Amino acid sequence: MLEIRHLKTIKAIAQLGTLAKAADWLNTSSSALSHQLKDIEGRIGNPLFIRKTNPVQLTAEGQVLLELADQVLPALSNTEQKLHELKQGNKGRLRLAIECHSCFQWLMPAISQFKQRWPLVDIEFNNDFMFDALPGLEEGQLDLVITADKYPSDLLHFEPLFNFEMLLVTSPNHKLAKRNYIEPKDLQSENLLVYPVANNRLDVFKHFLNPVNTQPKSVKKVDQTLMILQMVTADMGVAVLPNWAVHEYESQNLIATASLGKDGVQSELFAAIKRRDKSKGYIQSFFEISRQTSVENLPQVTLSTSSE
Repeated sequence: MLEIRHLKTIKAIAQLGTLAKAADWLNTSSSALSHQLKDIEGRIGNPLFIRKTNPVQLTAEGQVLLELADQVLPALSNTEQKLHELKQGNKGRLRLAIECHSCFQWLMPAISQFKQRWPLVDIEFNNDFMFDALPGLEEGQLDLVITADKYPSDLLHFEPLFNFEMLLVTSPNHKLAKRNYIEPKDLQSENLLVYPVANNRLDVFKHFLNPVNTQPKSVKKVDQTLMILQMVTADMGVAVLPNWAVHEYESQNLIATASLGKDGVQSELFAAIKRRDKSKGYIQSFFEISRQTSVENLPQVTLSTSSE
């Protein structure tokens, strides 16, 4: 009968390519590992690896068992983690708000994974703080905020998640649609569609227009990304949005995009929490899952390398 240690042995040899490296990885001797491999092959009735190859090659039987190991070992690790968390009493409440108005594309898969890993942590969304959530975090009404507005704070910790480029978004027929990049003066004749927050919080103003004392012809506040995109396609204005938020529309030729300046304008997303909560296991897990899910689900983003 196969045991978990047998699957770990097969996985290690297949991954590392030699018996010696696998033995070192598993903290055992080469002779002990060789004896265990012969024991497995005796139970199976056939060799699992082709000897005298470097790296070692799997036989058909070895490949079947490797596929089993790839299924069983991660599931076992995940189960052990859950049992440990339950034993430690890792439970709580995570009151969450987002200031990133296009974040649901990656946030929902992240929350789904988080709930599987931390079944005792209740997640609550609070829509009352949609456009200005950080004061709610400071006042104790929230536990975590997804935001691009990092600032020095003794109370809050801003965990970097990922980086992305902010792009000008126009209709395909717009006069700026064929440009690779624009200059600030190009927006002086445009109706700029933005989220309903103060202009000094928007990247297009902070990093592109304000430094050269330039303003668009007009500004219209719109509270939904989908509505902004629909207005852009109807030539009712232009917008500046994250590259990952407009990728699908651009791939269908519903919009055109351009960089803000030759070098573009880069932005970064953070998960803001109280400093006292930073070391909690489920908070650290939320950071990890968020980063992993964003990279897996969003095109053209990169993991943040910044730190406080």
